[in-house]
Amino acid sequence: MIEIPKKHKELFEYIGKTAERIGQEVFVVGGYVRDYYLNKPAAGITDIDFVTIGSGIRLAEELAKKMPNTKISVFKQFGTAQVKYQNLDLEFVGARKESYRRDSRKPIVEDGTLKDDQLRRDLTINALSWCLNPGKFGVLHDPFGGIQDLQAKIIRTPIDPVQTFDDDPLRMMRTVRFATQLGFHIEEGTFCAIKKMAPRLAIISKERIADELNKIVLAPVPSKGFELLLKTGLLKQFFPEMVKLLGVDEKNGQRHKDNFWHTLEVLDNVAEVSSDLWLRWAAIMHDIAKPPTKRFDKNAGWTFHGHDALGAKWVPKIFRRLTLPLDERMKYVQKLVRLHLRPIALVSDEVSDSAIRRLIYEAGDEIEDLMVLCRADITSKNEWKVKKFQNNFDRVERRIREVEEKDKIRNWKNPVSGEDIMQVLETGPGPVIGRVKEKIKNAIFDGEIENNRKAAYGYLLEIKDQFIKN
Repeated sequence: MIEIPKKHKELFEYIGKTAERIGQEVFVVGGYVRDYYLNKPAAGITDIDFVTIGSGIRLAEELAKKMPNTKISVFKQFGTAQVKYQNLDLEFVGARKESYRRDSRKPIVEDGTLKDDQLRRDLTINALSWCLNPGKFGVLHDPFGGIQDLQAKIIRTPIDPVQTFDDDPLRMMRTVRFATQLGFHIEEGTFCAIKKMAPRLAIISKERIADELNKIVLAPVPSKGFELLLKTGLLKQFFPEMVKLLGVDEKNGQRHKDNFWHTLEVLDNVAEVSSDLWLRWAAIMHDIAKPPTKRFDKNAGWTFHGHDALGAKWVPKIFRRLTLPLDERMKYVQKLVRLHLRPIALVSDEVSDSAIRRLIYEAGDEIEDLMVLCRADITSKNEWKVKKFQNNFDRVERRIREVEEKDKIRNWKNPVSGEDIMQVLETGPGPVIGRVKEKIKNAIFDGEIENNRKAAYGYLLEIKDQFIKN
């Protein structure tokens, strides 16, 4: 007998009784049932899917009549209805069978049986269902061996995988996503079908791909997903820049590290300490421009000069193509990519407070995240090297704290305003105002004057003649 939380059980029993009263069968399907057998806590669940033999809209409307504080949304063109009840989104759909045209992932839908509905599911582990009608409450329907696959930690499709992915190519991304999230193995036939059908991903919208990709990025060990995306050929369909990181060149007996696998190590290192999606994206993007900046120098060996600046320049272009947000989140990733080499340059004891102030100013509130990324970037297998680099970063962080406490540079604003400068120079707006502000900023950051209005205004009076036209 299934043992589900009391709150959900009472809700399921009520749904089952309502369906029985109007002469329909109803089943809870998909993720709720799968997660139950994975022993995942139900407390965090917010979306539950139901299939009924009959009209999903009619069942939802009957439920909403007597359920307090509910809101129902009906989507007649899809034959579905959504009921918002407490903190739950309950979606109801009539059992259906689907067929597809080659040029579209939008199915032709007809009424069907429970078996028809389960046949259209993407994976065996998502085709599990429980009947909720009285007398059959909690009876499991598992026509494709989903429970066995959960126990064996296998991902496979209910029917021929080529047909499954041909019908809806997004299912290939979902297959990789579930394998990554659950730590499961993709069954060989399913894996081979993805390799064969990967080009079909072209008919899927970039938004849907990005949604699945972000779920992979947020997985406990995201490198597993990117390795699968690479080996199936899916990654090159939408993120060719990352695929180009793959490979090692050798010249005069000198090799560089494989930047694809290094990137995945950095991503996993970040994932161990942060669940922030955009910090993880910064890890993915930090070395993205290494291929075009790769050079061999007979003295220095392999170099990638400027990959930080070029990578930051690429971030908006790649985000736009992947339909990732072009707002402050993109700018955050761009900033971390641009600055990710800066902290290591501050390791030397001879580094001035001025250089530290400039880093604090440029990084702003992202300074701590930048240091997380820098530490994650240490992927050497040499324990002595790793310890040395970590100790170096400890020293940098101490200096950052000391300078910040003393000078309060983070999110710094010029103590002298543009209006002040225009008044002193007796001029109007123009590029000269920016040049004066920059000179005052440099004087503060270089420690020539104190970081306050009195000192900055006094300095303005000292330098004004340099900027007044004769």
